[in-house]
Amino acid sequence: MQRFLSILTLMLVVSCAPIYVNYDYESNTDFSQYKTYNMIPEMQTGLSELDTKRLLDGIDQYLQSKGYTVSETPDFLVNVTSNEFQMDRGNTVGVGVGGGGRNIGGGINIGIPVGGANISRKITFDFINEKNKALFWQAVSESSYNPKSSPEKREERLKAIVAKAFSKYPPEK
Repeated sequence: MQRFLSILTLMLVVSCAPIYVNYDYESNTDFSQYKTYNMIPEMQTGLSELDTKRLLDGIDQYLQSKGYTVSETPDFLVNVTSNEFQMDRGNTVGVGVGGGGRNIGGGINIGIPVGGANISRKITFDFINEKNKALFWQAVSESSYNPKSSPEKREERLKAIVAKAFSKYPPEK
């Protein structure tokens, strides 16, 4: 029952604000050979220390639920990088003033931005073969980000990002 509620909560979070993900992978990879994983040592995620912990915990939970195990001698390493950027405000309200008569005319138009700044976050997940250090799978997620959200909301959002990003791993050929 708790698992069902977790999935339901995750689906609600995902449906409220879209998470876009692009995938890429090495086409000749045998994904069945990868059973164990670990994180890149001294990973620089670009997130706060607390958000990094939340994200890495979410990755562990997701991968372990799919049957992968953490190992000191892993088959693959997980690396995460991120950056934040501000989206252009697409909505403006135009106010116009004009005048005219005979052959004389004039006008003023002022664009007033509507709404607050839209901050987005791009998180890149790389799976790297431990033996040859080659990248074999990658997911790049992009979604809205609210730096003022509560710790609980941040955790939910990061878990939703992990679930969406890893939903296509391993890829169907």
